[in-house]
Amino acid sequence: MEFYENRSKRPFVVFVWIGKTIRSWYRINRTRRILSQMSDEQLKDVGLSRNDI
Repeated sequence: MEFYENRSKRPFVVFVWIGKTIRSWYRINRTRRILSQMSDEQLKDVGLSRNDI
């Protein structure tokens, strides 16, 4: 068996998964922060209430 036959097809899958998870968490956190800074009237315009955040 040659070396290239023993190699993993996707050796960095874990790093890609970690990157996607961190990016998703950051996006959700940023959205919550922005929504929490909005007034009740602005949230009503968007169709949300303070409890939805």
